[in-house]
Amino acid sequence: MVSRAPEVCLLGTAAPAEPGAFEPVVRIKRERPQVAVVVLGPVPSPLGIAAAFAAGASGYVRHNERIEGVERAMLKARAGEAAVEPQLLQGAFTELLNPAAQPDDEGARLLQLLTPREVEVLVRVAEGEDTRLIAAGMGIAPSTARTHVQRVLMKLGVGSRLEAAALAARTGLLDRAAGGLPATSRGVVGRPGGA
Repeated sequence: MVSRAPEVCLLGTAAPAEPGAFEPVVRIKRERPQVAVVVLGPVPSPLGIAAAFAAGASGYVRHNERIEGVERAMLKARAGEAAVEPQLLQGAFTELLNPAAQPDDEGARLLQLLTPREVEVLVRVAEGEDTRLIAAGMGIAPSTARTHVQRVLMKLGVGSRLEAAALAARTGLLDRAAGGLPATSRGVVGRPGGA
């Protein structure tokens, strides 16, 4: 019969990038804060390593590490030290301090949902143009302009033109969209009835 509580827990994971992958670490640390947890798994992105430590892990070891390396990590964690290879840690800090373009950027994601024509409509909506002005400025029928506006609202998941304009401004979508549109789509074209 075991009379002592464990000092170190080696937790294996096959998918460190999955949401909730480190929930067991949180649970262990909540129920037994004195237990050091070392995660054993494939090398995730540096953000994955940071997530393991944020959940309360004391170490992260590659799943293909030799047994001696796993033992060293467990001993370091037991002694209260962070147990992670310097190369993994360096990679994590490098990526966290110099992030690449984030694929989950909301403005970029929203922009990809829209066709070039719909982007032009969104820019015009954000500039306050009504359906008649959008139609005249784009050289299309008012019914077609209305259809484009409705598609933009649907794709952005908003209920009004005002919400669409606010979302586009908040996510930086307008700045990105304006950069890729011809000059006539950025308010340079004259308004109907004016010079």
